[in-house]
Amino acid sequence: MAGIQDRVSVLSLFQRLQAVPGGKRLFTGIFQRLAPYFRSIPVLVESVEPGCVTASMRHTRGVRNHLGTVHAIALCNLAELAMGVAAEATLPKSHRWIPKGMTVQYLAKARGTMHATASLSLPQPLPDGETLHVDIAVRDDRGEMVFHADIAIWVTRRSS
Repeated sequence: MAGIQDRVSVLSLFQRLQAVPGGKRLFTGIFQRLAPYFRSIPVLVESVEPGCVTASMRHTRGVRNHLGTVHAIALCNLAELAMGVAAEATLPKSHRWIPKGMTVQYLAKARGTMHATASLSLPQPLPDGETLHVDIAVRDDRGEMVFHADIAIWVTRRSS
């Protein structure tokens, strides 16, 4: 994401594309092109705001496990995508981030479309070299939380 950050922020790109038919799908495709690993899941970034991102993932054969539920690693991928968009949309351009660790809980059988909400709060002032935590709750279509992730990110100032 560093290449696009100099031209346009993730937040402003998402906001601009809302005026275009299929803008969410277009934004998601651009994000997946910049971070190709996320092409492995059928995801759609639904909303982007500083400190909060929502994304959904369809329950398709490609993310299904041998039990017929959404695979654990597909849920991790959804959580990491939501975290990455949240970090890009929330951190000022003066800072950068890198994932440091992930703790997950599988709370219920994941069936149907999964809806992830990533939340990130920034301390003020934002120090250089600090671990921040992004909370990601994943719910099914009924609103039941089926998965929870806490992703630690290492945040530092960009060098000039």
